[in-house]
Amino acid sequence: MRDIPNELADRIESGAATLCRVWTLERADGGRLGFTDHDQDLTVEGLVCSASVGWTAGAAEAGVGTAPGSLAASGVSSGELSDWDGARVELWRMDWMRPDLRVRLWSGTLSRLRREGDGFVAELDGPMAALERVVGRTYGRMCDARFGDARCGLNAGDWPGATCDRRWASCVGVFGNGINFQGFPDIAGDDFLTAYPASGGRHDGGSRR
Repeated sequence: MRDIPNELADRIESGAATLCRVWTLERADGGRLGFTDHDQDLTVEGLVCSASVGWTAGAAEAGVGTAPGSLAASGVSSGELSDWDGARVELWRMDWMRPDLRVRLWSGTLSRLRREGDGFVAELDGPMAALERVVGRTYGRMCDARFGDARCGLNAGDWPGATCDRRWASCVGVFGNGINFQGFPDIAGDDFLTAYPASGGRHDGGSRR
């Protein structure tokens, strides 16, 4: 449960127009940056939080708190964040007239920065995002390589505009790359539970070919 100062709670309940969001970033080496969606810079505990980058809550608005997945914030410039992967990020709701009146909505790490048009989107991993990461390999019929990566073995530049649906039939029939297929096309599916011995015909494992 968040510890919200009574005075701030009253202002939130009233819909006060002096509320804003502030993001603070801190690297492992102690470097710090701050941003706000207020129209002027704010100073929070000695840290100047810039309004010029234009950070907005983006997808984070629906995912603050205990949400395990990746969140996002967007802005109009990414130069200041180019070396900040892995930085700790905190999102605060505060009264810009009284920066001491604030409550932390979310905390996590900056996992990746990507450009979108003239701006950027910062992808943020929440405190439980590690539970969503796949460790090792999983068994499935679909290929788990990315088209054109080292495990795929193909040069995506040789296939302009092509996409891969990660199926065995496409890997073999379209790209002739079955030797590098990173899935398990013969793994038993749910239908295996209802299978029964059959008589007649060939039983040489060649049905999918």
